[in-house]
Amino acid sequence: MRAGPRNLITDVAGLVVGNAQDAALRSGCTVLTADRPFVAAVHVMGGAPGTRETDLLAPDKLVQEVDALVLSGGSAFGLDAAGGVADGLRAAGRGFAVGDIRVPIVPGAILFDLLNGGDKGWSVNPYGALGRAALAQAGPAFEIGTAGAGYGAMTGTLKGGLGSASAVLDNGITVGALVAVNALGSACVGDGAEFWAAPWELGTEFGGLGAARAYPAGAEPAPMKRMGEATTIAIVATDAALTQAQATRMAVAAHDGMARALVPSHTPFDGDLVFAAATGARALPAPVADPFVLGHAAAACLARAIARAIHAAQPMPGDLQPCWQARFGA
Repeated sequence: MRAGPRNLITDVAGLVVGNAQDAALRSGCTVLTADRPFVAAVHVMGGAPGTRETDLLAPDKLVQEVDALVLSGGSAFGLDAAGGVADGLRAAGRGFAVGDIRVPIVPGAILFDLLNGGDKGWSVNPYGALGRAALAQAGPAFEIGTAGAGYGAMTGTLKGGLGSASAVLDNGITVGALVAVNALGSACVGDGAEFWAAPWELGTEFGGLGAARAYPAGAEPAPMKRMGEATTIAIVATDAALTQAQATRMAVAAHDGMARALVPSHTPFDGDLVFAAATGARALPAPVADPFVLGHAAAACLARAIARAIHAAQPMPGDLQPCWQARFGA
């Protein structure tokens, strides 16, 4: 596989992404949408998730397609970001038709960034406005690192962030990943600059440092956060035509990428979650082999996107953690 032209999830044709953030709040949100509804699914492996409208993504439910997916900071308050996106989509005439009413379908997931030093003393929840602003910014190009849902994110060791990556497979299908990394665990090996995701790197997309010289043998990192303060939330996407059941399996497989890139991951303290999206632009050439390849590609893309999020994060005044660039960058 090779990276797409942007090395972003928007290399999946038809998808667009928008970010919005508030520097004083030290938080933000990210929306993924398209010019028409798309198949979506979800799989949760963390022990402390925060979600909106994820039950309807089960293959046996009435609604099989969504209008957008939202990743947000703000813990439970951040669920309002999806409401802001829904308001914007409704104003544009988008949504599931119920009589003459349109109801936008906007599942979302949140991460905990309420103790990152930002001003959280609002009187009106700011996340609805941030969601609508992110939708207004949606396009094929977007910032990674200290942006959107990853704006105030932290990890067990270094500043977190927003990451994305893509891959074009030999059969022409494109796969991409988008992730907000706010993990209990670490993306880097020990105290070094090398990433756990190094075996999956394409080119020098997160520094080209290669594997670490040594790996810890069973040592458990000391938790830097308390229960409920962490979470890595992600979207993997493809232009392949998938059923909701097949998209669910892609989301399940993509969690392998999270485990490859963050140590530890899927803990009781994290709300780790992966959405899957499929635009249906390309038919699957084979009934068995290609869904298998899609899952592997989604996992590899997610691992790369996580490392890119940490590698791209930028320092800001008041940071509670160093960012990778400040500590290891040239």
